[in-house]
Amino acid sequence: MNRKDFLISSAALAATTHRALIQTPIEEDEAIPSVIPPYLKKGDTIGITAPAGHITLEEIQPAMQRIESWGYHVRVGDTIGKKDFTFGGTDDERREDFQKMLDDPKIKTILSARGGYGSIRIVDRLQWDKFRTHPKWIVGFSDLTVIHSVLNRRFNIASIHSKMCNSFPDDWSMAEPIQVETIESINKALSGKKMQYEVTPNTNNRLGIAKGVLVGGNLKTLETMAGTSSDLITAGKILFVEDAGEYLYSIDRMFWNLKRTGKLSKLAGLIVGGFRIKTDAETEDFGKTLEQVVMEKIENVRYPVCFDFPVGHQKNNFALKCGMRHVLDVNLANCTLTELR
Repeated sequence: MNRKDFLISSAALAATTHRALIQTPIEEDEAIPSVIPPYLKKGDTIGITAPAGHITLEEIQPAMQRIESWGYHVRVGDTIGKKDFTFGGTDDERREDFQKMLDDPKIKTILSARGGYGSIRIVDRLQWDKFRTHPKWIVGFSDLTVIHSVLNRRFNIASIHSKMCNSFPDDWSMAEPIQVETIESINKALSGKKMQYEVTPNTNNRLGIAKGVLVGGNLKTLETMAGTSSDLITAGKILFVEDAGEYLYSIDRMFWNLKRTGKLSKLAGLIVGGFRIKTDAETEDFGKTLEQVVMEKIENVRYPVCFDFPVGHQKNNFALKCGMRHVLDVNLANCTLTELR
């Protein structure tokens, strides 16, 4: 990662020096080792489908061109260009398109064209038999949290949480360096490079080191899956969460859901990504910051916590390998998340 985007400010460092290091033990996740799909090689095919919101062929052209520049072929799904109200086609059309890509041995990766809403409407009708025999990378975030959770909970198969086609810029010469870097991280993840991220420390972080399988995604989506067959098991794992367009009181309620369903009690570590908090003139001040909302839910448990991680509905949204073991190191100088092999 380009460190200039995450240079440690002297003010932040000075503010953290008074905080004592919490000596949290490194706890190994006791789950069966994850199934890691084959990494891509030049000439492999990436399928693009729209399991949630609608998108046009023209809108995914920048993504297609970039993917081809990486040396891969692109297969455009039948749902690209289709529209059924907010969806990329009817439920049946979206399910069928996704199923084709799951079953097609020539497609080595499935990339969601965009998020929105819709994957939850088709996920229980997908057949996973061929995919489990020949797993492939499934890539996306936001609404795709549904798929990531299914893969982790039911099949223990790794996947990639990252930007989707609608985040690729139309004009790369005008794109910000951080935007290019985050998109290039998708290629790095798909090609098998070991991922490591370094983040400027937040003064509210809880220091320590943790080791475990990385799981998580969009907080609202995780909340809606509580009690279902795709509900995440978080014990011994590193959980990351992000969200956008929610009021603080709603975020507070979602974190209460995590606490009351036991998802925060036995974590190895917690990563809080981007939260684009909704405000308006008619909303009464909630009276707590995001950091306060989080920390009061975990005051009786001890594990490292990293705020401001570069994941979420924002430009600095890097590719993360869900279902794979990582080390989270939160210290005074920096915060790192490193993939283990």
